[in-house]
Parts: sequence; C-alpha cells; structure tokens
Amino acid sequence: MSGSMRYDTLYPEIPDARGPVAQPQPAGASGGAGPPLGDYTVNLPVIVRRRKWRWVPRVLAVLILLFLAAVAWLVWTAPLSKSLEPPVPPSITLLSAEGTPIARTGAVVGKPVDASQLPEHVVQAFVAVEDRRFQSHWGVDPRGILRAFVNNMFTDNGRQGGSTITQQLAKNAFLSSDRTFGRKFQEVLIAFWLEAWLTKNEILSRYLSNVYFGDNQYGLDAAARHYFSRPATDLTTAQAAMLAGLVKAPSRLAPSSNLSGARERQAVVVQTMVDAGFLTEAEAKAIRPARLRLSKVETLPSGTYFADWVLPQARDRSGEIATNQTVTTTLETRMQRAAERAVRNAALRKAQVAIVAMRPDGRVIAMVGGKNYAASPFNRATQAQRQPGSTFKLFVYLAALRSGMTPDSIVQDEPVTIGDWSPKNSDGRYRGPITLREAFARSSNVAAARLTQRVGVPAVIQAARDLGITSPIPNEASIALGTSSVSLLELTAAYAAIASGTTPVRPRGLADSDEPGWAARLTGSVRSLSRRELDGMRELLAATVSGGTGRSAALAIDTFGKTGTTQDNRDALFLGYADGIITGVWMGNDDNSPNAGLAGGGAPARVWRDFMSQALGVAALPRPEPVVENVGDVLVEDPENFIDDGVEFEGSFGDRDLGVRVNRDGSIEVTRTRRDGPAEDEFVDEPRDRARREPAPEDEF
Repeated sequence: MSGSMRYDTLYPEIPDARGPVAQPQPAGASGGAGPPLGDYTVNLPVIVRRRKWRWVPRVLAVLILLFLAAVAWLVWTAPLSKSLEPPVPPSITLLSAEGTPIARTGAVVGKPVDASQLPEHVVQAFVAVEDRRFQSHWGVDPRGILRAFVNNMFTDNGRQGGSTITQQLAKNAFLSSDRTFGRKFQEVLIAFWLEAWLTKNEILSRYLSNVYFGDNQYGLDAAARHYFSRPATDLTTAQAAMLAGLVKAPSRLAPSSNLSGARERQAVVVQTMVDAGFLTEAEAKAIRPARLRLSKVETLPSGTYFADWVLPQARDRSGEIATNQTVTTTLETRMQRAAERAVRNAALRKAQVAIVAMRPDGRVIAMVGGKNYAASPFNRATQAQRQPGSTFKLFVYLAALRSGMTPDSIVQDEPVTIGDWSPKNSDGRYRGPITLREAFARSSNVAAARLTQRVGVPAVIQAARDLGITSPIPNEASIALGTSSVSLLELTAAYAAIASGTTPVRPRGLADSDEPGWAARLTGSVRSLSRRELDGMRELLAATVSGGTGRSAALAIDTFGKTGTTQDNRDALFLGYADGIITGVWMGNDDNSPNAGLAGGGAPARVWRDFMSQALGVAALPRPEPVVENVGDVLVEDPENFIDDGVEFEGSFGDRDLGVRVNRDGSIEVTRTRRDGPAEDEFVDEPRDRARREPAPEDEF
C-alpha cells in the first residue's frame, strides 16, 4: 500500500500541520483511489483544535463589551468624575412625618491625615480589624468575602463583613447604604477605580480622614481630639485600638455613652493585631483599657429630644458620609405640640417628666424627654432607666392568663410572705378573695405577688421578654411590683404589643425603617398574641381606667391603661392606649429622691389624659374623686412607708383658699382656709364638702 506512513521507523511520520490538508475523495474518482488512509487520519486532530480555539476571541470580545457597558453605566449613575476629590462635610436635615424640617445638624470633620505620618501602631490597628490583606488585594478581597459568607451562613459568631477598606471608602464617600446588588456592584467598580488611580497610602489616608467615629465626629483627627484631647499623631496603641473598634458600630459604641462596650471592642482589636502579627502576646497583655479625656466643646443644642434620639439612626442609614441628606422621621407635628402643651400645663416644680407616644407598629409620633431641653438635654424617655412600679404587673397578669386563668379567676388579697419578702398593699387594706379583674384594677401588691408565686418567676420574665423587654430582669419574686429598671420607651413598646396584638413592637423614628417581613414571622421572632391573651389583658386594662386606680385618665372613648408608683413615691407612671395611640408618661426627680403624694393615678394620669384628648380630639370624662394609689408600692414592712399623720396640701382657686388632707386610710378631706381667721396651716372642716368627698364603699371603689 502506498502512502506517507512508514513502518520501518519507531514512530509514524506526521505531516506538517501548516501544510495543505488533504481532503478525502470517493473511490473511483479521477486521479486514483484517493489519499491514503494514514494522511487523513493524522490531520483530523488539527482541525478539531482550530475549531475549539476559534471561540476564545469571541468570548473575550463579549466580556470587553460587558465591561465597557458596566463602566458606562457606572459613569452615568455614580460620581466617578469626583472620585478623586475629598468628600464634602456631611449635613443632615430631619423632617417630620408631614415633611416639615424639625432639626438640622452638621458634623465635626477633622483635618485630613497622612497615613504615612501616623505612628505605625495606629495604621496597624485599623488594617488588622478592617482589612488585613489591604496591601495585597486590588480593591476586593475574595478570601474575606468567602470567610464572611461562611461565618454568616453556617456559624453563630455574629455577622461579619467582607468589604475592604477601599470598598468602605467607595461606599462612605460616593454611595448610599442601600443593600441592593446594583449598589454593591457600583461599590466594587469604584473600588477598582480607586485602586487604579490612588496609591495604597492615599486610599488609607482618605479613609481615615472621613470615617465616622460616633458623637458626630468624622475623621481620625477629630475623633482623637474629641475622645482623648490629642491629635491623631499622638495616639497610643490602646487609644488607636479603641478608635479602630468604633468603626463597626460608631453610634452604639461611642465611648462617651458606652465606655464598657468601647473597651470590649478595644480588646477585640488588640487580639486581631496579635493574630495579624503586629503585636506579641506580651505586648498585648501590657495594653490597658483606654481612658477618656473628652474635649470641652461648647455647642448649642441642635434639636429636640426626639431629634437627638433619631439622629444616630439617620446617620447610619444615610451612609455615614453624605452631603445635604434629608431624612423623613415618624414624628407628627400636631402630636408633638400636644405633648409639649400637656407638659407645660402640668405645672411641675422640681419633678421631671417624660412622654412617649407611638402607633401600634412602633412609629414614635411624639417624645418629650424633660421639662426644658435647653436646661437639660438628657432624654428621660430613652436614656433614663427607672423602676416601672405596678405598670410591670402587665407581665404578671399575662403570665397568669397563659397559665389558664381568666379575669374572673379568684386570687387572695391577703398578706403573703415569699422567702424573706413580705409585700404590703399601699393603702393597708385587704379584701380577701377577689377576681383578677379587681386585683388588677385596684393594683393589689399582694395579689400580684401571689400570682407570681403561682405561675413562677420564669413565666413572668418570659412574658416580659415576649412583649419586647430586653433590659435585665432579676430572677426574684419582687419583680412583680416592678423592681427591675427599664426605659419609658421600652415599656411603652410593650404596651403597644397589647394594642397591636403583635409582639414584639420595635420603636422606630425613621419613616423608611425596615418592618418585620415574612422571614421574621417564619422564624418566630415576630408573632401574634392569642385572642384569649388579648381579650383578657384588654379587659384588665379597661377595668383599671373605668373603675380602678387609673380613673383620672378616662376618655370619652374606650380607654386602656395601668398606673404605677414606686417605693417612697420616687417614680410615678401611667401607660395606656386609645384609638391607635399608645402613650407612656413618667414623673420623678432626677436624683431619685421621694415625692410626697406623687402617684401614677394622679399627675401622670392627668398629663396622659390631657395629651390624649388633644391628640385624638376627644373629650375627657369628668374628673373623678381623687384616688390615692400605691403610695410607695411597699416592698418591705417598714413604718416609714406609711402615712401616719396624714399629708396636707393647700392652694387657691379663684378668690378662695383651699386645703386638702390625705388621711392614713387613703380618704380625702377638702377644707377652706379662712384669710381673716385661723392661721394658714389651720384647717376648718366644712360638713358639706366632707360629705361630698367621703370615701366610696369598697364595692364601688
């Protein structure tokens, strides 16, 4: 057989692939029987190889076109033309729910820093905790993204981020904080752009010069001077570690308001510096918690109590670094004015006051944190932790209903001793077997203690947790009378859960805050209260206002609420709701000193009624006879907690001078002081007035 294949060699001779490729011809065609089989077989792999690689240029062309399209989209939607310019100092304007400006605030922006001029340990602290491979990646760290994905999906170690320092600069300086794929894609492209046009030192310098550190401080130099009264170039390792730790949650970890949290985060940063090889174990152990030395900066208040509360949330939501941001809040102007008017009409002297009003979904529509913001910007509605007194009985009775009891179930209103604790009713009166409805309405201390003993302290704590209380609650029976401390905002949200039927209710001040979705309901973090629980609790709350200690709060519409007074009358509260508004009122002294005669059914209930009648546009019911409620919420048997000789008050009404005497048994006597006769402290009884104000029979309360 003829052909190019040789059989006398070790390997067959292979034709040059660059030569002409022989084509097979059918047998019998002119020129012979066709090419040898060997030539045709050897050239076949070359043809396949050429067809395979022919698609590579096409794929590359498509990728290039997609990249150009992405760049064009980025140029159109993101400010790349300004990507090499420093960001403008941020400014935020807060709007009411109606769109009216309620507060404006600027920021303290420090001088730009040069990372190459900072102490080495300062740079290392930020690189260790924020982007350990900063010097080696090109703007995006695939290993960091993979690590964060695995941690967030498969562990309980808390959420981690995979963004590099370059990505954070891109987000903080040029983008919003929307959690969308498009914004994240923009962030990645800008990060590549920054890496192409800036050196690593320039990127780090810009990042440190503009990142937010809490307390309205932007930039490392501003934070160093604010928290430690020194420039960034003089920071110690401990101080640098604390500042680096603030970047994760600056509003929450600001050491001026959360020093313990900032120090815990500092320890985490120090350990990351050890893991990154920047510190030895011995050096890390020698680092002590950073001590604050806050700078004394005279600044005027930039807004109201509500604005101060919501501003950190607005900053975080607007992307931390932003220019001329406008944020709509949940505050309703008419409601806020009604709350402020109710405070002015309360005619308070030494005592302070706080009001929180919200919708059933948690939208805060009014907030007053004190009598005078200019004199004291401390927000007693959100920052103060005070004992709730008998308003905590909401959770005791919810636990009782869950155990199978009903408002008609009987509880003994008789003295009881639990361990070494012997609670007493504040009026010193005991009525024997009474219904849960009457016990709740009269705010019986011993009944609440007996119910807690019956259902168990853990059940009461669980009821509080289910309604959204997150503050620490001691595992002891005395919590039945409200001995654990909570904020008024937190307590009001718990009552909002009863009004809405869904728990927990999270207070929010931003109009576009995330609401619980189907995922939250599916996982059980948000659930609906049972109809039996809601009907029972609403019946108890209504009984308190209609015929119990909260009668001073009654409106011309269905009203629900609960009074509370703590030991020695240090705190007095009224919590309740009507027609879609839940409101909490607190009164007390900042120094936690006693207030003779102050009770939840008195001034707080009247302030609540005044606000709600204006807010809802409804009339208040005629004022009932005064009710002395929970004068002390006595926690131990102590004669000092009782009224021995009565308490006397005097004042004027028109041209008449009047006196009021609260007797030992809780009865009220109203007398007239004569100007021309006895001295001012001498009371003259008037039989007509006394008869009209005799204590009501027990069954009428």
